[in-house]
Amino acid sequence: MDEFSTRTYGTSGLDNRPLFGETSARDRIVNMVVGGFTSLVVLVTVIGSFLFPSLPPRPLNIFFAACILLACGSTVVLIFWYRQGDLEPKFRKLIYYMLATIVLLCLCANLYFFDVR
Repeated sequence: MDEFSTRTYGTSGLDNRPLFGETSARDRIVNMVVGGFTSLVVLVTVIGSFLFPSLPPRPLNIFFAACILLACGSTVVLIFWYRQGDLEPKFRKLIYYMLATIVLLCLCANLYFFDVR
């Protein structure tokens, strides 16, 4: 084993953590599942705001969906920056937090749209 096969990252011990841009297959699968689920929930919410509760759609429902889409916009920008390597790995937890918040907003919106009491 040569001296360059394992990185030390300036520490006294050996460290096998991945550098920026390197992700494991497990991380990619988790990212795809979480992102896909969130995208599906947002899509159902946006379609539901226009079609299901009432025709013609209520303006407040459309406003609620627009606010959710704006929250999605900032999250998409963070995901793009993270995948480009411009953000540190610790921002992945923030991205997961924002995705969970968006799912909860969608749940709240759907409960409001369908007048669940």
